[in-house]
This record gives sequence, structure tokens and C-alpha cells, in this order.
Amino acid sequence: MTGDGQGEEVVRLLPWTGAGGKPCYVVGDGVGYVSRLADDIEAVQLGMAADLLDHARDLLADHRATDAQLRFVVARMTEALRDVHRIARSRGARLRGAGARPAGEG
Repeated sequence: MTGDGQGEEVVRLLPWTGAGGKPCYVVGDGVGYVSRLADDIEAVQLGMAADLLDHARDLLADHRATDAQLRFVVARMTEALRDVHRIARSRGARLRGAGARPAGEG
């Protein structure tokens, strides 16, 4: 779909959900306010996931870590993985829309 000649409009999966956990999307050329906000949120989510990996590595190396601590970090890792997976799906869809082939094809 094209816009008013200003650029290609694409559908982007946003890094947050709506009511009932349903996915949210924005349609645009990727330079508007919502797209920039989504970029910022994705950067924060990826940074938090990297920090969480470091914390999990440290916790696993600590033989005094309790079951409660391990369950807590696994719960946070589950949340981070969900966020990173959503980011990967969103970026992959935009790459395919720009003519790139999905991994494993070609």
C-alpha cells in the first residue's frame, strides 16, 4: 500500500498489546510519532533483556541462590523473551515487506 507519494506505508506490529492482550499495529511510513515511540520502547526492552541475561548468569553461578530467586528470574526471563520475540516478528515482517527473504529461504 502506498501513501500520498511521501513513502511506502507498512503495517508494523507494536511492542505492546491492547485490551485483552490483543496485538497492536500502526500503519505508516515508519517515521511518525508512534513509530518513534515503538523504536524507543523496543530499545529499552532489548536493553532490559541483555541486563537480565547478565543477572541470570550471575544467579546461576551463585550456589546459594534460592528456589524463589531462581523462579523469579525465570519469570522475568519469560517476560523478556516474549518482548524480544515480538520485536523479532515485527522486524522480520518489515524486512519481508522491504524485499528481504526470511531466514532459510534463498
